[in-house]
Amino acid sequence: MCYQNYSDYELVNEFLGGKQSAIEVLIKRHKRKVYTYIVINVKDRELAEDIFQDTFIKVINSLTSGRYKDEGKFLSWVMRIAHNLVIDHFRKAKQLQTVSNDASEIDLFSSSQLLERNIEQEIISEQIVKEVRSLIEFLPEDQKEVVVLRHYVGLSFKEIADHTGVSINTALGRMRYALINLRKLIEEKNLVLTDI
Repeated sequence: MCYQNYSDYELVNEFLGGKQSAIEVLIKRHKRKVYTYIVINVKDRELAEDIFQDTFIKVINSLTSGRYKDEGKFLSWVMRIAHNLVIDHFRKAKQLQTVSNDASEIDLFSSSQLLERNIEQEIISEQIVKEVRSLIEFLPEDQKEVVVLRHYVGLSFKEIADHTGVSINTALGRMRYALINLRKLIEEKNLVLTDI
């Protein structure tokens, strides 16, 4: 049976009625948005794949246990689950990050100059990343998508072309125009994007 023309609501009902292929259509339909959201936040493709799979495992478990109430917002609900799993990941990672200075012969904290320099560099680098990320939001959607997939998701131009359904030349062209537009925005806003 071809489910491509079914609404999300109809697909959920088909899945609950025992049609496993309906959930596959839902996953394929929303994979790009959900996966891109996850990977932009975790900045690691393998981790994003894991969180994406966990997201849809939770979706399936919630559907089969009757915890989903359709209000015409299936994608929003899935995105909220993905968002919560991303937050859970960062909470766990933060709990695991403990630095021990006992095993090292060199005192990591003995050189205040080294420490201050690293903190200063990190703050400047973070600021540059934030400024560039905010500038990307001003790009046309097709250019923004290529920049995000290339520099934040780490896809090759072939993968970007496959992912967006365009030719490699089109993907390259969009990147070229995105870079031109970013340079213009940097000049217009008089930004200095250099690290020390």
